[in-house]
Formats: sequence, structure tokens, C-alpha cells
Amino acid sequence: MVFGAADGERLTGPVELTILMPCLNEAQTIGRCIEKAKRFAVRCSVVTEILVADNGSTDGSQQIAVDLGARVIAVPRRGYGNALRSGIAAARGRFIIMGDGDDSYDFSRLDGFIERLREGADLVMGDRFKGGIAKDAMPLHHRLLGNPVLSFIGRLLYSTPVRDFHCGLRGFSRQAIQGLDLVCEGMEFASEMVVKAALHGLKIKEVPTTLAKDGRDRPPHLRSFRDGWRHLSFLLVHCPRWLFLYPALTLFAVGVALQAMIFTGPLKVGAASLDIHSMLVAALMSVISLQLCLFWVLAQYVAWVGGVLPTIPPAARFLGEQRLEAGLLIGSALVVLGVALGIYETWQWTSAGFGGLDPAITMRALIPSTTAVLAGAQLFMASFFLQIIRMSERRARELDSVRPTRAAVAEDASVHASRTLA
Repeated sequence: MVFGAADGERLTGPVELTILMPCLNEAQTIGRCIEKAKRFAVRCSVVTEILVADNGSTDGSQQIAVDLGARVIAVPRRGYGNALRSGIAAARGRFIIMGDGDDSYDFSRLDGFIERLREGADLVMGDRFKGGIAKDAMPLHHRLLGNPVLSFIGRLLYSTPVRDFHCGLRGFSRQAIQGLDLVCEGMEFASEMVVKAALHGLKIKEVPTTLAKDGRDRPPHLRSFRDGWRHLSFLLVHCPRWLFLYPALTLFAVGVALQAMIFTGPLKVGAASLDIHSMLVAALMSVISLQLCLFWVLAQYVAWVGGVLPTIPPAARFLGEQRLEAGLLIGSALVVLGVALGIYETWQWTSAGFGGLDPAITMRALIPSTTAVLAGAQLFMASFFLQIIRMSERRARELDSVRPTRAAVAEDASVHASRTLA
């Protein structure tokens, strides 16, 4: 059933808005949510369908929704993300406003969302912190720690203005969001939508919204620490530069600088004296920095080839597209340098008649020697690994170019069937 006009008036034109509600045993509240959505549609004269994506309710939620005129689709595979992805795919509206069916969001006050969508926004996020959070509507650790911290990390990593990353009430252009290839099945779907919208350069706006205490007498489906970790890991995995590159650059700068300063003798820092023990730690930092940098290149390249990330930074593209021989030559040069330093140390030992050597002297060359050998070997092997990835990517492109499309297969089948009948 489509809503959007007062009784007695005839609705014309396509459905402009789908109000989507994921549902799992919300018999106590789903009816109130639908009634509020209907009032909004009529008050604002928005041609609207109300769609309930049911995730396997056993309390009669589906029948309540049907009796109130909503369209219900069954989503057998459990998960918040699964319910919403199925609902988005089934929606008929040009725009979609989604919200939980627990009566914590006011579906009768969606004016700001539809206005921003009509103005051209691709994604409109609700901001509960600006609109107001009722007493006991949000656990204290979510309000003071979880949501603010994760939202800050999201803004930092993806340069997006969204202040409330996890607001469940949000509106979006169906066409724009379907182009993001959203795949998350659980609660992290909320972060995925914002992250991929930012990565693809979609126009994102925010409007204040309120959060009321939900009307259920059972615990929420959300699990604070499990789902919080899923959100955090998703944010990090989709931003390799913060996960790998920036820590790598920091460790490299500190590690190499510290080794250089201790190479000729102990380094005095106030009352402390940094010697070969600190040099060994600096060498470890240098090796880890190279590993992280290689992980950044490989992660960016694989994510770009696989379509997980829409773009690849110029530096990662340049490094990823270098010929195998370039990496092998640089890796070999580092190994040769390390071996040369090792030979120098061996010569010193020979000159001493293979007797005892002062570690404070010999380790100053031996530590950089082993560091160079380790770094060169890692770069050598990583070059081969990257070459395997490139070969696989080229092979996949070749197969895609010769693989018939679904339309071509269907056409061939139709022609074959016609000839057979003839």
C-alpha cells in the first residue's frame, strides 16, 4: 500500500520515498513506527511505501505490519546488514529512509531528511547528539565513549563531517547507495555505508534527530563490545594508510635516525646514555617499518584490484606497478650492503686472532648489517609476491573480457530454443 495523501485524494506518480524498517521480533513497537510513518507521508504529501524487512520474527510482527498497510519481505539470513541490504534491493522509492522498528526514532518527523535528499544529498545522516538523547535511551558508555570515539576515528580516517557514525535513522538515494556494493551482514553495515559513501565522494549531509528510549521489554540485539570491535576493525581495514603507512613512516624516521646517531658512539640524552642496546631496538623499528610499508602497498593494491577500495593512492599505484626487477635489485643491494658490513666485522675479528671483541664497537656495524640483510630479503620476497598478484589480476581481466555476459548467454539460449522448436 502506498501512502502520501489525505483520505479521498488520489495518489499519482511514482513512489518517491521508501521508509525501510528492519525487524526482528518487534511486535510491541512496529505498529507505532508504521503509524508514525503514515502520518508523516500524509502530512508532507510524500508518495511513500512502508517496507518492513523481517529477519525471522516469531512474535507476529509480520502480520501487524501487513494489517497496517506495510509491505513485508522475508529475509531468512540473520543480520542487521542482511535485512537492510535486502530491503534496499526491494525498495521502490527513489529515496529511502531507514530506521529501527523499536520506536526509538520518530518516523513522523522526517522532514529534514526528505528536504536534504530533494536538494541533492546522496546520504543524510541523523545526528542524535545535536537533536537530543532522552534519558536512558543510550547506555552511558555508548554516549560518552563508544559513539564519540568511533565517530571521531571515522572523521579522522575518511575526512567526513559525520558526527554520529552509528545513528540508525538515515536517508539516502537508492541509486547512489546501490552503487556502493555494500556487503556487511551485521551491525557494521552502519559504518560501511558511511565509509564507502565518503570513499566514493558522495554528498553527505546531517540533520538533527532525537533518540527516545525504545519500547521493548527485552535486551537490544546490539552487543556493545563485539559490535564495537566490528565497527572499529572495519574502519581500519578500509583505510590502509592509517593502519600501515603512517605507523611505518613514524617507525622508520625514529629507527633510522636513532641508528645513525648511535653509529659512531653513545648518544647522550640528558642523564641517559643510549648505546648499542638502543641501537638494536632502533633496528627492530626499522625492520617493522619496512614490513608495514610493504603491507600498505600490498593491501592497497589488492583492495583496489578486488574493488574493496575505489581508488589507489598515486604512491601505492607507482610502487605496485614497478617491474619485478626493480624490487629485486633494491632488495639485492640491501643484502649486499649488509653482507659487506658483516665481512668488515669478520675481518676485524680475524685481525684480532679470532679472540674476544668489544661488543660496544663491533655491534655498531653488526646491527646495521643484519638490519640491511633482513630488509633486503623482505623486499626481495615481497617483489615476487606482488608480481603474483599482478599476474592474477591480469588473468582475471582476460577471463572477464572473453566470458560471455548474462544477456549474451540468455540471447544464445533463446536462439537455440527457437531453432530447436523450428
